[in-house]
Formats: sequence, C-alpha cells, structure tokens
Amino acid sequence: MLLKTLLNRCHKFKSFVYRQACFQEVEGVEAIVVSVEPRQNSRPVCSKCNRNASTYDHRPGKRKFRFIPLWGWPVFLEYRMRRVNCPNDGVVIESVPWAKGKSRITCVMEHFLAQWARKLSWKEVAQTFEVSWQSVYRSVASIVEYGLKHRSLDDINAIGVDEVHFGKGQKYLTVVYQIDQGTRRLLSVTKERTEQSLRDFFKILTQKQLESIQFVCSDMWKPYLNVIKEKLEHALHVLDRFHIVANLNKAINEVRAVEARKMRQDGYQEVLKHTKYCFLKRRENLTPNQKIKLEEVLQYDLKSVRAFLLKEAFEFFWNYTSPYWAEWYLNKWCTRAMRSRLEPIKKFASSLRKHQPLILNWFRAKKTISSGVVEGLNRKINLTTRKAYGYRSFEVLKIALFHTMGELPEPKFTHRF
Repeated sequence: MLLKTLLNRCHKFKSFVYRQACFQEVEGVEAIVVSVEPRQNSRPVCSKCNRNASTYDHRPGKRKFRFIPLWGWPVFLEYRMRRVNCPNDGVVIESVPWAKGKSRITCVMEHFLAQWARKLSWKEVAQTFEVSWQSVYRSVASIVEYGLKHRSLDDINAIGVDEVHFGKGQKYLTVVYQIDQGTRRLLSVTKERTEQSLRDFFKILTQKQLESIQFVCSDMWKPYLNVIKEKLEHALHVLDRFHIVANLNKAINEVRAVEARKMRQDGYQEVLKHTKYCFLKRRENLTPNQKIKLEEVLQYDLKSVRAFLLKEAFEFFWNYTSPYWAEWYLNKWCTRAMRSRLEPIKKFASSLRKHQPLILNWFRAKKTISSGVVEGLNRKINLTTRKAYGYRSFEVLKIALFHTMGELPEPKFTHRF
C-alpha cells in the first residue's frame, strides 16, 4: 500500500493532492517528506476573509509542515505557498486547510501533541517527539480555544465554588466546577478570590443558563457569599461541609496549643505533647499509639479535653436527615459551645449561627450536594501543577487546567490517539 493511499484515506483535502514521498534531511534528522500540490484549476483561499480568490504568484521555496510521526520517522508535508489577489484584502498569503495561520505544525499534529500532553508534562512531550516546548504549548492552546468556543453551558444543575493557592505568597485563584451527578468539569478559573473574580464567571452565562442552576456549594468566604446571593438567589446555596469541619478543627487546635504552651511555662507535666492529631482525627482513624495517648489525656480536666468533647458532639449533627431536627440540635450545640468559655470555640459557634440557614440547606438538598467533589477536583489541580513543577504564568496554567479538567469538545479527525 502506498503512503499516498494512506494519506488520502485519513487526511484528504478537496483542492489538494499528494505527490511523491521521499526521505530528506530536515533540521539535521532524516525524515519522510510528502509533497503537496493544488489541484488543477483550483482557486486558493484568502487567509483573512476565507473567500476564494485568484492566484497572484507563488512564494519562493517550499514550506514544511510537521505531520504525525510514522513508524518512528518524522513526517513533513511540503507545499509551495501561493499568494492571492483578494478583492477585499489585496495581495495576501493563502490559507491551507491542514494548518492554522503561520503555524508550521499541522492541525492533526497539534491534536496528537495535545493528547499526549494530558499524560506527560509538556517538556516530556516536546523531548519525545522532538519539537519545541512552545509548539506543545501552542498545540494545547489551540485545542482549548476550540473547546471553549464549542462547549455547551446549558443544563448545569449544580456548581461548586472554591479558591486554590497559586504560586508563591498569598496568591489565590477562584475556580468554579460543574458538580452534577455524572458530569464533573472545570467551568471557570480566574485570578484572585474577590467578588469580581466570581462575577467574571457569571458574565459568560445567559439568563436561561443561570436559571437552570439549582444548587451551589461554597465555603464561608464573604465575597463568594455576596455574589452567589445576588446572582443565584433562586438556587439552594449549600455551605461547604469540609470547611465547616476544618474551621472547628482549627479552633480545637488553637485551644490545645495555647493550653500546652501555658502548661510548659508554668512547669506542669506536658501531657498535651504529641496530641495534635489525637484531637483532630476521627477516633476510627487513630493509630494504636494515638488511641492510647488520647485515652490518657481524656482523664485530665483540661480545656483541650472539653473542646474535643464538643467536637465529638458536633459530629452527631451530620447524622440528622430532617432540617427541623438538625436545626434543633445545632441550636443546642451552639448554646453549649457559647457557655464553654473557650474563645476559639465561641467564635466558631458564632460563625455557625451567622450562616445557619445556608448550613441547613445541606439537609434540604437531601445530602446530595457534597464538598467532597470540589475537594477532589482541587486535588486534580494540584496534580496538574505538580506534573509541570509549577507554572509561572496564569494564562499557561489556565490553559493546562481547562485541557485536563474542562471536558472540552475536540475537533474530529480520522486519527484516534
């Protein structure tokens, strides 16, 4: 079977034909070079207005376009570009269907590199297929640009909003996910964690698309709460259970750390030494040594012990199914916490009372909207960043995240990778 037959079967274009294929040295490496010529009497296409026009002249020399490697050999398509005399744009270079603009990489090769870029780091893809890092970046960016242009934002039932750390220092990104059952993808990533950051996401949605959102999950970050209340007043807003428990653990650890420091300063026995995770972990997750240490500490009348017992009592709150009885238990727990004389716990209880309606929405949503999905997707962001040893540019990171987590549609090719 001839190589031309294979190309005509999987990479055929109406106005062009493949001629002879031969071995040539390209950039110091022996490669397969396939000559491409326009069909007789075919008219070139203007690269600006995409309309057919008459041929003005031919560019000197032939341009090579990198194609998918074949049997371990680099493959190039070789073509002598024409200039067109366009009535609208004057004399300009023609547009060819196998590549975009001035790119020397074919569209199908961009798709090939982008598929591998999901499995390997961009640097590894560039080294494996002997292309530059910039070529891999432009390939991924092209696929993401196509996907964002053709994706559908209709019928989104539930979204999750959160922030993730980015770069060095106190830098954050606002991320929005679709967390419907069976459809979990990245919808938006913007700089900072301000109200404007979240508003930028809602700008891309139509009024009909906004009305289709029935559930939204977030943490207690005030800028997010303000925007969600404004834009999704009709939706059921569920506060992130993960962050509620994290805030309680933070309060307990603060009580333990202050008390341990005071005991050490007063010369008492350091019974709270090495007890941080004994207090923060669930009992069923403790190691045998941690279980023994916890049983020893619980024999003492300490502030840390009272804080730990309040934490264990709070766990029963999540076992309720009725919003009414869940509210009843939460009120009783908050009253007990406010009488504990433990300032970090009192501060946490005040926060619960302030956001009580949103917390109870978790029960109104029948416990179907969970922050665990959001945290799992955040973990994927960390893995994507770690694979590349970090990204210096926000734009590059944004492209990488959409490519990995956006579930974007891709152009259709005969090749499957």
